Amino acid sequence: MIKVGVVGARGRMGREVIRAVSEAPDLYVAAEVDLGDDRDALTGCDAVIDFTHPGAVMDNLRWCVEHDLDVVVGTSGFGEDRLDEVQGWLDDHKAARVLVVPNFSVGAILMMRFAEQAARFFPSAEVIELHHAAKADAPSGTALRTASMIGAARAQAGLGPPPDATVSEIPGARGAIVDEVHVHSVRVAGLVAHQEVLFGGQGETLTIRHDSLDRVSFMPGVLLALRNLASLPEGLTVGLEGLLGLE
Repeated sequence: MIKVGVVGARGRMGREVIRAVSEAPDLYVAAEVDLGDDRDALTGCDAVIDFTHPGAVMDNLRWCVEHDLDVVVGTSGFGEDRLDEVQGWLDDHKAARVLVVPNFSVGAILMMRFAEQAARFFPSAEVIELHHAAKADAPSGTALRTASMIGAARAQAGLGPPPDATVSEIPGARGAIVDEVHVHSVRVAGLVAHQEVLFGGQGETLTIRHDSLDRVSFMPGVLLALRNLASLPEGLTVGLEGLLGLE
């Protein structure tokens, strides 16, 4: 049995993770930690999973790394700056494993991979991500990773910046720019997690879209991460692609 510690246990995703882990025959919830709780309860867990808040996750993660705990991070908001900071901690605590997952949905991971493959064939590419109104960060971690993957594929193909004749705009109208890719964030009550990647070429467009209609869609990826965390190399890993056989 794999002993799992859940950080953010009383949140929406935390409650869903506890339900999924409790129903799994090879996992059990050994610790539930939320705001104000003692993190020492996580000591002895085989795997810790964090679904908290972008403002709290780094402190939780550093505590776990300093205690040589293996951690799966589901909290969003991880750009290159935060990944570099985590890597610095791991350089001093080499026994710990940290798996940062921008999206646990298998469909979303495939959407990102398909977008990466399509990126080199189209001069234009933009990302639109749509989430519930309670989401704290923008753009989403999935959108940031998608844009980075598209940008890298475009650079490798020798493509320049996407064409854009805009010379007058209200600030923010064209979204954020990540690796030369425009990223737009929508926050609307009633949504869960959705993303479109729009590609355009001469006389044609391609739209790749993924929709998570319920948080249960993330649980197969969560269980995959928890079951395989100990098999990963020590240090930092980003994404579930390797565990899904996509790398």
